[in-house]
Amino acid sequence: MANWRDAHGTLTVEGTRVPLEVAASYRARTRGLLGRDGIAGALLLTPAASVHTFRMRFAIDVAYLDRNLRVLAVTTMPPGRLGLPRPRSRHVLEAEAGAMAGWGLRVGTTVKADVSGRLTRG
Repeated sequence: MANWRDAHGTLTVEGTRVPLEVAASYRARTRGLLGRDGIAGALLLTPAASVHTFRMRFAIDVAYLDRNLRVLAVTTMPPGRLGLPRPRSRHVLEAEAGAMAGWGLRVGTTVKADVSGRLTRG
């Protein structure tokens, strides 16, 4: 999808479908998961190459994605951490800690995002 926008949709990972929120505006990316006690599904930050967990209430899984939504790296971050920028990363996918392993998401996986009836690459 060339022009991302704030939206809701579905993320597909290895055949597993989960609710997806897209944070594409500066305001939505800045807020991210701050102030929440959890998330049902995943949050896609775009564009993004790094994240932090300062003032977060829970640990998160973080997947760094390239322009084709292929996973470059996956890590779990407890609250109060700063993630380093990842080369070639264009998007960051966030979920509650442990969720991504349950979906089968790993380095090399390509995810699909169906947002408002528009299917992204992947």
